[in-house]
Amino acid sequence: MDLELDGLEVTFDHTAVAAPRIRDLLPIYRDLLGGEHRGGGGDNRVSGYRTLQLTYANGGKVELMEPLSGSTFFDTFFELTRGRGGVHHLNFHVNDIEAAVARLAGRGYRLHGLNIGDVRWKEVFLHPKEAQGVLIQLAQPGRRDPDDWRATLEEVLAGRGRNGDGIPSP
Repeated sequence: MDLELDGLEVTFDHTAVAAPRIRDLLPIYRDLLGGEHRGGGGDNRVSGYRTLQLTYANGGKVELMEPLSGSTFFDTFFELTRGRGGVHHLNFHVNDIEAAVARLAGRGYRLHGLNIGDVRWKEVFLHPKEAQGVLIQLAQPGRRDPDDWRATLEEVLAGRGRNGDGIPSP
């Protein structure tokens, strides 16, 4: 069988859920379903969103996302979901992002958001029109320093996570 990414390691990593407020997602994904925040998360001030991840007993992960104050990053997404949010993207890790991009582009897939400038995280997105309306993120995580500071849930929500702007989540 000829797989689209034949020869590359592809592993499902997490589902990302976006809402106007991460705090509105916690009663379901943390309290009801038992997700644990194990540290980390923060702000992407360039794109305008805040994230954190919850992990589950079986190793599954859900990333929670919200827009930063004044950001337009999720405007179209929230318009499509009538302001409620929902599943934003599925994340798959690949062992070679540049090879994945070359193989997908060579087969005519529309890609966007290519970012290979950060050695800690390289990514590209498969356009939702290519995947029945689902945004697919392919990422190649890099090495992380084991001594990297990992923010608590409270620090992330207070705007003091990685790259935090000091403005608390609404």
